[in-house]
Order: sequence, then C-alpha cells, then structure tokens
Amino acid sequence: MANPRKAPKLISELAAEFAGTLILILFGVGVVAQVVAGGLGDHDSIAWAWGLGVTLGVYTAARISGAHLNPAVTVTLAIFKGFSWRKVLPYSLAQTAGAFVAALLVRWNYSEVLAAFDPGHTFKSQFVFSTMPGNGALPVGTWGAFRDQVIGTAILLFLILAVTDLNNTAPGANLAPFIIGLIVVAIGMAWGTNAGYAINPARDFGPRLASFLTGYGTAWRDQYGQLYFWVPIVAPLIGGVVGAGLYQALVGRYLPITAEPEPGRIPPKPEPGPT
Repeated sequence: MANPRKAPKLISELAAEFAGTLILILFGVGVVAQVVAGGLGDHDSIAWAWGLGVTLGVYTAARISGAHLNPAVTVTLAIFKGFSWRKVLPYSLAQTAGAFVAALLVRWNYSEVLAAFDPGHTFKSQFVFSTMPGNGALPVGTWGAFRDQVIGTAILLFLILAVTDLNNTAPGANLAPFIIGLIVVAIGMAWGTNAGYAINPARDFGPRLASFLTGYGTAWRDQYGQLYFWVPIVAPLIGGVVGAGLYQALVGRYLPITAEPEPGRIPPKPEPGPT
C-alpha cells in the first residue's frame, strides 16, 4: 500500500476545512440562487440542500480536520473539548476563504439569472449570498435577528456535541455527517424565519464579501440601512458556547467516561490485524 502524501499537519487540516466549507456553500448558496432568482424550488428545497451541503462537506473534511466548517464550532470545541487554540484563527480563516470562493463561483454561474431578476443588485437578491433580518421582508430588527442566531446556533452545537460524543449514543458506521446534515435541515425548517439561519460566521461573511466585491454595494447593511454584517458573526459565536455549555451541564457531565480521539477529530480507521 502506498504511503499517504506527506504535508505539514496544519496545512493539510486547513486545506480540508477550505474544501469542506467550499462544498457546503456551493450547495447552500447555489440553491438559494436557484430558488430566489431562478424560481425553481421552495423553502423546503433550500433547507434540504443546505443540510446535504453540510453532510457532503463533513464527509469531505472529517478524516483530516474534523470538518468543523464553522468558526462557531471551532471556538466551541476549543473551549469545551480541548481543541488547540492556536488552530482557531487559521481554521476560521480557511473556512471563510472556502465560503468566499464558493460564493464567487455561484455569483459567476448565476450572473445572467441574477441580473435578469435584480438588475440593480439590491436587497431583492442580496440574501442569496448573505442573511438579513426577517429575510429582508418580515418585521424583524437587528436584535430580534441577534437573539435568533444565538438560539439557532445553540441548538446546532448542543446537538453536534450530542451526536459526536463517544460517551453518548453516537451514530455508528460513519453516519455522524448525515445526522449533522439532518440537524441543519431541521434548524432551517424551524428556525429560518427571523434571520435566515446563518448559524455560521464563515457561511455569512465569506459570501457577503463576495457579493460586495461583485456589485452589491449594500452588502454590509440590512434592509433598514443598519450595519448588520456583525450579527451573523457575533451571535453564532455566543450561541455555540451557550449550546455546548447546556449540553455539558444537562447531559455530558452525567455520561460514563470512555476513551475519546483527539479533540475535534473523528476516530481513525483501525489497522487490519494479522490473518
């Protein structure tokens, strides 16, 4: 059997985080462009495509980096699971870069459709790339959206810890990525009204920057003219810590302890034994 290609460990992990987040955003932002600008599909197809994007992104990166794909996940694992703090910023930058590049690809591919749907590149199509309070239409303000993002990300991290905790009833046969994708589908179907369920700073900031650089001059603001870009960054970071803290307080502390892999990683495949 050939030896795996050698690369510095952190570099390989950052490449995996970039690739996994790229896959996530290609499906997530792509489906919103298709539904909003192309008129194909509905809210349910958006929720399912985001969930499948998460599943495929996690399968892409999990063996190498743990497939955080989300700075809120990375920060939370550093606080509660011993993930290295020196990797937090590099992981977050790689995730944001993956989201940025994926959004540029979506912007390029859907350029004709977006131009026909919204020639001025206004708020009408801005939320294809980034979130706004009330999805740009409903009567939700900045702090309502902030509250929503704290709660939504708390749900996400509570459940991620629940399904990846080897002391708990973790999914077998490498099904954890599929279950995490279903978590995102459920959040999208139940918590998508007030702020578009960004629940991920990289998912929002990377595409927001891409849209700004390609003609969306109001990308940093919401439909009320308020600076809004910080809400899907700060609120998910807070929500992730809240959700993980609640999991540890309500469930994790009472579980019997078993051996765990390196924090933020999935267990390696066992080496074949002698025959």
